[in-house]
Amino acid sequence: MQKTSSKSGVYVFPFFLFGLFWALAITLWQTTGNLFYFFNFGYIGTSIAVGIGLYISLPAKKKPTGRRVAQFLVGAYMLFFLGLFARENMQIEGFFFYLLAGMFYGAVIHYLVAKIFGVFIFNRGWCGWSCWTAMILDLLPFRRHRQAPLAPPFWALRYLHFGLSLGLVAVLWWGFGYRVQEQSVTELYWLVGGNALYYALGIALAFLLKDNRAFCKYVCPIPTLQKIPARFALLKIAGDLNKCTDCGACTKMCPMDIDIPAYLQKGQRVLSTECVFCLECINVCTKGALAVNFAFDRVRH
Repeated sequence: MQKTSSKSGVYVFPFFLFGLFWALAITLWQTTGNLFYFFNFGYIGTSIAVGIGLYISLPAKKKPTGRRVAQFLVGAYMLFFLGLFARENMQIEGFFFYLLAGMFYGAVIHYLVAKIFGVFIFNRGWCGWSCWTAMILDLLPFRRHRQAPLAPPFWALRYLHFGLSLGLVAVLWWGFGYRVQEQSVTELYWLVGGNALYYALGIALAFLLKDNRAFCKYVCPIPTLQKIPARFALLKIAGDLNKCTDCGACTKMCPMDIDIPAYLQKGQRVLSTECVFCLECINVCTKGALAVNFAFDRVRH
């Protein structure tokens, strides 16, 4: 009995997420009368719960399949249904345009929930489990990056990208009087053009640097929104220094080049805001020294 209870206990988190998203879906549907909220949050919550459930159930070598299932279920829904079918500009420029227009639609909800405020709880789980750009890049052959990461100045390119995107929106909005046209062909052009550029650049960088996540590290503008909430996220990777043999497997497999044992040595959880919560480090640790942890981090002076 005790063994069964312990085994079933690991499924608490996916069931919790499932219930949380459906509670949000029903609440928003009932308060606004908009059935979109019911379908949107219900579908996303179910997809993520299924992915996490598969991750927990599958043997170690196949666990990443669970994450990739969630990536495709959520990422494809965002890109194809909300983007191509509903013509929502899900690019970061669309988020800026909708905010300026005062439109609380799909893109705004997505960015606020998944990429800003939700990060305070779930860390950068979006990047690891749901991103429609990463769902393609993670299929490329460089699962273990084969070259040393680029020097720190290159990480600033993402801030340049963010600034250029914001600047482009500002120029079009105030300089040329452009106004967002909800569910129009123009918004579809924004989405298709932006994603084509992202995929082309991401694939090119992956082959050039032998690193699937090179785009995420150096060019993607989304981490600029996530940095602060990720630092204070409740959900992080924690470790047991007594179990750690400092073999380096977790660091070698980390797609974001995080020195995980360094945090364990300091008695800290993994505080790096580069963590995309892919759980590769946990999966490759043969000693069980790493685990997902939900807590507050003490501020140390």
